[in-house]
Amino acid sequence: MLDKSVPYMKVQMKRDAGTPIPVFDLPDGFKFSMYKSGDEKSWAKIETSVLEFDDELDALLFFQQDFMPYTQELTRRCVFVETVDGAKAATATAWHEYTGVRRDPWLHWVSVRPEYQGLGLGKAIVSYVMRLMRDIEGDRDFYLSTQTWSHTAIRVYLKAGFYITGEKGLRGRENEAYPQNVEFLRNIGVDT
Repeated sequence: MLDKSVPYMKVQMKRDAGTPIPVFDLPDGFKFSMYKSGDEKSWAKIETSVLEFDDELDALLFFQQDFMPYTQELTRRCVFVETVDGAKAATATAWHEYTGVRRDPWLHWVSVRPEYQGLGLGKAIVSYVMRLMRDIEGDRDFYLSTQTWSHTAIRVYLKAGFYITGEKGLRGRENEAYPQNVEFLRNIGVDT
């Protein structure tokens, strides 16, 4: 869940090509599943539960606008973790963004419902989606965009081989907050 008690700053992260992808397995009682029609409602519920959206309708509208035009891509890029009962507990997407004149692989919308946090689902889905992304895109530099409110998730990304980057032009941003990001995260105990 987002920690809105700390100052908000955008954080850009990068994993260099060739960096080993650690394997973190799901705990017993959970499995991975790929997006299928209707899962957008579960995605909206998960993202709203971690405070990324104010309500599920806003989340659903975002998903429909940004992802639904690419349904075929969703079926091979949008991953869920579900319980044995079929409840969706977490999600992440192996997406892409245009960075300047090139298309780069981006890890998007990594979220674990609060009642399932602390079980290792975040590490497992990040590991799984990074391997999936490597299979789809090749062993290239991977990126993700997050925020200081997600400092717990940033620790997971660091364990997965990402680092905070000062690279400019990512997603059309100048990334001018890089020095402040590093200093702030170190001050709250995130070893950058």
